[in-house]
Amino acid sequence: MSESQAEMPRYQSHKIVHALKIKEVVVHDPPSGVDFAGAHLMPEDTRYAPLPVDAAWYLKHDPSGPGYYVVYPDGYKSWSPVEAFEEGYTKVL
Repeated sequence: MSESQAEMPRYQSHKIVHALKIKEVVVHDPPSGVDFAGAHLMPEDTRYAPLPVDAAWYLKHDPSGPGYYVVYPDGYKSWSPVEAFEEGYTKVL
């Protein structure tokens, strides 16, 4: 049996999302008896207020390093590293 495999199909994104480039993630000190209190995502564009995220979101998405806070049309909120986001999306004016 051959170990070679056909190349997987390719896909191109065609979604329109809302997103903010984040310059810094500020993690809050948890109160006594709590493992994690959440964080604020600090947008690069200062016209936008810091975005609070809870522990569940933070632990699921692990927003380390610069990235984008992304909101999909169905309301799902995610994190994307800068390089991956900017390779896949172009700003809509």
